[in-house]
Amino acid sequence: MHNFRELKVWKKSRVLVKEVYLLTAELPLSEKYNLASQMQSAAVSVISNIAEGSGRGSDVDFARFLDMSLGSSHELESQILVASDLSFIDLEKYQTLMDVLSEVQRMLVGLMNKLRG
Repeated sequence: MHNFRELKVWKKSRVLVKEVYLLTAELPLSEKYNLASQMQSAAVSVISNIAEGSGRGSDVDFARFLDMSLGSSHELESQILVASDLSFIDLEKYQTLMDVLSEVQRMLVGLMNKLRG
């Protein structure tokens, strides 16, 4: 069993969630229940699956939850691209968010590989 609060990937995912919430607060009101809600849900799913998986009894189970977290991160990535395509976010915010997201994705893959070693 792992303490999720000590995991670097969980800490970085927490930064990601905050950035997503700050960004979605700036989206048009018409997107409150559409794109904004989906982006928030995907970001929270990333961090939540890390936490839930860390409490599982085996590394195999933990890796499975990390895989779900990675899937949610890819979902979020596509939603960020849509927000950018619709000019809801500027290039600087887009790049900042994508940098954090890419780092989380690399960390997830690295931890999964370590667990499955």
